[in-house]
Amino acid sequence: MAIEIKVPTLGESVSEATVAKWLKKVGDQVKADEALVELETDKVTLEVPAPAAGTLTDIVAAEGVTVGVAALLGIIGGDGAAKPTAAPAVARAPVAAPAAAPATTHAPLPAAAKLITENSLSASAIPGSGKEGRVTKGDVLDALAAKVGAAPATVVAASASVVSGPRDERVRMTRLRKRIAERLKQAQNTAAILTTFNEVDMSAAMAFRAQYNEAFEKKYGVKLGFMSIFVKACIAALKELPAVNGEIDGDEIVYKNYYDIGVAVGTEQGLVVPVLRDADSLGFADIEKKIAELGKRARDGKLALEDLQGGTFTISNGGVYGSLLSTPILNTPQSGILGMHKIQKRAMVISDKAGDRIEIRPMMYLALSYDHRIIDGREAVTFLVRVKDLIEDPRRLLFDV
Repeated sequence: MAIEIKVPTLGESVSEATVAKWLKKVGDQVKADEALVELETDKVTLEVPAPAAGTLTDIVAAEGVTVGVAALLGIIGGDGAAKPTAAPAVARAPVAAPAAAPATTHAPLPAAAKLITENSLSASAIPGSGKEGRVTKGDVLDALAAKVGAAPATVVAASASVVSGPRDERVRMTRLRKRIAERLKQAQNTAAILTTFNEVDMSAAMAFRAQYNEAFEKKYGVKLGFMSIFVKACIAALKELPAVNGEIDGDEIVYKNYYDIGVAVGTEQGLVVPVLRDADSLGFADIEKKIAELGKRARDGKLALEDLQGGTFTISNGGVYGSLLSTPILNTPQSGILGMHKIQKRAMVISDKAGDRIEIRPMMYLALSYDHRIIDGREAVTFLVRVKDLIEDPRRLLFDV
């Protein structure tokens, strides 16, 4: 009996997805609930599990095809299971998509496919060394080299002409990457984005972390990071300056009396911003645990749509990649985003009752990008100074002063 594999409900306001990768090939035995294929939507990548145990007898929607909710993806059955006579109307091929690979082999990469075509080779006869067994350009060149030894008179010239390979390679944008591009451009086209900067002395925060990290980790099972301190500092500043936590909706300003903080996470597929719900009610340990959980799920492609929706303010830490300074782009419709950066030791002038002196201090540049339509310069600067003051004396967070 044939069992159909169909596209599940993708989430609110999401009607279609792209078949990103088949995890099984025709003829493979599958278990019930085992992941069969990855679908990519505008926001997340999700796995479609097998509805029952059996053999994958047919792949109807190849990699790169766009499918709608309930569209037929493939068939599970026995050796004699019936196969559909035609592809369903709900699946449509994307513009300029490469030709689908044979169902029993992994499709070669674009550069490899070009060499295979130019030299009249068979992709199925070339063992693939790439990810998921895909045929790479190097695999094709190795096959050509082997062929040279067998027939030098006819192949040497062709091999010499392709040794350098193509000068560029075209790869189809993923749905997530296209959506990221659209949202970033939308932010620039819609909001009046301005960025203000400050620098924060991280000495006290580093000492605070060093003093309590061991006991903190022993009690809560998670390390005390800087991100929870910054989340707490931002929430305190947002409460004092509600415009930074608001947004423009038509000709109205919406002030949010809750604090859903987005934390930007870089993944292989692109930047995503999972949200810490009601972060003002979370303790340091809860924030660290939730950030670690969301970060892992983001990198594993396991985020759900609800993890990414909403958010009133965003924090992005480019410092983990070594960034010294940047101007982050708003995560619309939010009106503010804080950019953290690399901690770097610098010579600073310290002024106190003893006078002026120069000391080496661990410094971090902070950048606040904001929508100038709703946030005035005074509010933006005040917000950033408030965050700076709290980071430079984290004890103030504990006493709410």
